[in-house]
Amino acid sequence: MGDKITVLLVDDHAIARNGVRLMLGTAPDISVEGEAGNAVEAMQRVGERSFDVALVDIKMPGKNGLDLLKTLRSECPRMAVLVLSTYSEEIYAVRALKSGASGYLTKDAPTSTLIEAVRKAASGGKHVSPALLEKLATLVGGGPSGDHEELSNRELEVFKLIAQGESLVRIGEKLHLSPNTVTTYRSRILEKMGMSSNAELTRYALEHGLI
Repeated sequence: MGDKITVLLVDDHAIARNGVRLMLGTAPDISVEGEAGNAVEAMQRVGERSFDVALVDIKMPGKNGLDLLKTLRSECPRMAVLVLSTYSEEIYAVRALKSGASGYLTKDAPTSTLIEAVRKAASGGKHVSPALLEKLATLVGGGPSGDHEELSNRELEVFKLIAQGESLVRIGEKLHLSPNTVTTYRSRILEKMGMSSNAELTRYALEHGLI
């Protein structure tokens, strides 16, 4: 690592990238050296030069942030990856860390927290909030975890949309899947969650803060 921590921003919203760049710009030891709006562009950027830390959003067109995270950890093992998302920690944080993320932050995190997380990630550490640390301790200790943790990333996406009241056809359009494929995902989700209806999925999602 050179004099400054070099950062790659990956988010499909230019306004969001600009906001993060301004926040990081207040730290003299951090420099945003690349930006990407999707996974394909992100892989192009890391192919052009190296970065110390990548800040990756989850919701993007094409390959989502969690899938990109796995690719980056495989292709660029020396680069730390922080997930910066609008989704609460309850939904994706644990699976992000399991996939190799150096931390998980929500987009309403204060500038000081974001800067601290980037510095910690660049030095090989992990940024974990007290609430997330408690959840991880529970999981390691064999305590009960939410049934949604057993879902794959794609199943979780479908589950959240079902819980929000979206039709199977609309879900297929949003995720670029056929209605039959969405129906198959729904069946798997209900089986894994031990439920029998969309209403049960919605109730679970509300109780666990997933929507």
